[in-house]
Amino acid sequence: MKFNVTIDRDEDGIWIAECPAIPGCVSQGQRKDEALDSIRDAIQQCLLVRAEHGLPLTIETRQIEVAA
Repeated sequence: MKFNVTIDRDEDGIWIAECPAIPGCVSQGQRKDEALDSIRDAIQQCLLVRAEHGLPLTIETRQIEVAA
């Protein structure tokens, strides 16, 4: 499966990665590549937990256009 993730640096310089399609699926790393590796593991674990609890594996996400 492929998932979109967001990645951003916080005020302390830590990289935060999040998978918007899976509520609460967030990870971090000192470097961007560490955060991306961590979010892969987090996605796998989140999918397992959601399946064990009978929850839908993902929620619907969409892109919308907003005038800036």
